[in-house]
Amino acid sequence: MRKQLRLSGSGGQGVITAAIIFAEAAVSEGKQAVQSQSYGPEARGGASKSEVIIDDEKIYHPHVKTPDFVLAMTQKAADKYYSDLNPEGTLILDDDLVPTSPAFKNIIRVPITKLAIEKLGKALFANIVALGVLVKVTKIVDFETIKKSVANRVPPHTIEQNMIALQIGFDAV
Repeated sequence: MRKQLRLSGSGGQGVITAAIIFAEAAVSEGKQAVQSQSYGPEARGGASKSEVIIDDEKIYHPHVKTPDFVLAMTQKAADKYYSDLNPEGTLILDDDLVPTSPAFKNIIRVPITKLAIEKLGKALFANIVALGVLVKVTKIVDFETIKKSVANRVPPHTIEQNMIALQIGFDAV
């Protein structure tokens, strides 16, 4: 059941946090998971990606070679990180921040950041909206499990808003 995911965007968008939460949810369901990350020296605004491998069996090599799912939260991320996507995989794009879709057959466009701003008042929640989208599209972890993982990872005073963000992303697909 090995699934490989790549979450990408720019520093500060929270794609690394989203990947960590996703991996934690998988582990809490008894799956094996590894997560890695890389980002540019700019910290905020530079290129950022995080990769997750989830499997029912041991994972001996933590490097994603051919992702099954790629989330791109910016145009630069879409252009840079989709090229090795499995031809049968799915490319998920933030509709407003990725105006030009790469040439790929399975694309899902969701206005992730716009939904976070319109429904919650802050782009800060875009990574959790994206997480809701990923849970719905990938079907790797259960929605109730991801809710628990989000609640365990975010600051306590933001749990309610993050639960709303998760539901918004899940329902947006």
